[in-house]
Amino acid sequence: MLRRPAGPLAAVLLTLSLTWASGVAVPAEAADPAPGVADLVKDLDQLLTDSRLTVARAGVVVKSAATGEQLYAQDTGKVFAPASNMKLVTSAAAVDTLGLDHRFTTSVLSKGRRSGRTLTGDLYLKGTGDPTMLAADYDALAAEVAAAGVRVVTGRLVADDTWFDDQRLGTDWAQDDEPYYYAGQISALTASPDPDFDAGSVIVSVEPGASAGARAKVTTTPPTSHVTIDNRATTGPETDVLVTRVHGTNRVVVTGTVAARYEEWIAVDDPTGYAASLFRAALARHGVKVQGPTGRGATPASAAGVAERESMPLGELLVPFMKLSNNMHAEILVKTMGREVSGAGTWSAGLAVVAKFAAANGVSTARFRDGSGLSRMDGVTPGELTAYLIALRGKPWFRTWYDALPIAGVSDRFTGGTLRSRMTGTPAAGNVHAKTGSLTGVTGLSGYVTGADGEPLVFSILINDYLSASPKNLEDAIAVRLARFSRDTPAGAAVSPLRVQPWEASDVECSWRKPVQC
Repeated sequence: MLRRPAGPLAAVLLTLSLTWASGVAVPAEAADPAPGVADLVKDLDQLLTDSRLTVARAGVVVKSAATGEQLYAQDTGKVFAPASNMKLVTSAAAVDTLGLDHRFTTSVLSKGRRSGRTLTGDLYLKGTGDPTMLAADYDALAAEVAAAGVRVVTGRLVADDTWFDDQRLGTDWAQDDEPYYYAGQISALTASPDPDFDAGSVIVSVEPGASAGARAKVTTTPPTSHVTIDNRATTGPETDVLVTRVHGTNRVVVTGTVAARYEEWIAVDDPTGYAASLFRAALARHGVKVQGPTGRGATPASAAGVAERESMPLGELLVPFMKLSNNMHAEILVKTMGREVSGAGTWSAGLAVVAKFAAANGVSTARFRDGSGLSRMDGVTPGELTAYLIALRGKPWFRTWYDALPIAGVSDRFTGGTLRSRMTGTPAAGNVHAKTGSLTGVTGLSGYVTGADGEPLVFSILINDYLSASPKNLEDAIAVRLARFSRDTPAGAAVSPLRVQPWEASDVECSWRKPVQC
């Protein structure tokens, strides 16, 4: 179950939500900067002299959400790869296009003739992209089929994934990411191994054997015949395990030594087949025998429903999507938008919807190649992104969307998300609502923060092409400085790069480092 914070922190977060839902910005007349603004500019300039940025590009923009006034700007109009900051656009476009009440449906249908407990003909499993389908949900569908009195299906089990096209991977995605769950294949019929809803993946668990040198024990969650395990791992004094999937296959190779239980989330090849295999196995467990093989195809329009499962509404799905920066949710929503608007469940159709929404809300200098930000060809400017964040405040669904953003320094995974261990013990904790973003050499943080005097601010920090340690701690230092911002009173001593907290080296999203969540 998705958890919500309780107690005093909940009251603080609710107050911030109400503040941020108060409307759009009203442009202010130009005026001499207040002392607090001059102090802010000086401090941010100093932070951005960090040596890691010498060869990198950094775009930083801060604006008043109340007036639209630009308080700080560096390379405001330059285009940067946003990484997962792209989800700020995809998620809001999805809510605006589909609605907070949108649900995905997975159905079991048949056109065959019933004779007692025998269904003559094919049984169809039809998906519309639901990323929340677990093995237990396919089991529940199978139980419904059995409860309807069906014990024998004379035809095939037909997997219908035609709600989307058959392009499984983004055009620009790196091939070496393909085995891993954050770059899973996109299908209208898929399955997730856990309540994080990592669609199209399995959890591979490696445990030590009975004695030193013995073969390790390897299992999958959920259990499935869709993947084949090539277990070369042995029991040893330390855990040093590599789990990967051979390109273009479902052969998962496990090597190294294991001393304690180790888990890796691996994307499967062909999620449609994966989902169908889970459903077929569930049918067998419930005493339903399908005599024919598993096939693929579209469900006839005249087919009658046998069982159905609806997902949680999009308003609830936003939480695991945005808090944990789930790439597959983003891509599924892109194709769903395409299907909704033009009848085509494709990246091109969906991204046209995203681009139109973005342009209508302040982002026109942009390139959208996917919905998650995995593509290094995605591009936005920090100036337009801050204008966009202000524009969203006037949407009727803003508060739900805003609450789904990661919140700095809140330890609960489904509240703090990818910011749960960042900015703890600072004025930014429980205050900053923002989207993180990470690729090798790319980092970003864009969102909302309330200053010390209660003024709502928006900010976008996009850093590209750094070569050394991650500059995420610079993002944190900037966000903390904004939380201390007071327009009329200098915040005190200037923030120095020497006060930037160390950052443990990692170039991936906090939530991507499974199973340990930082």
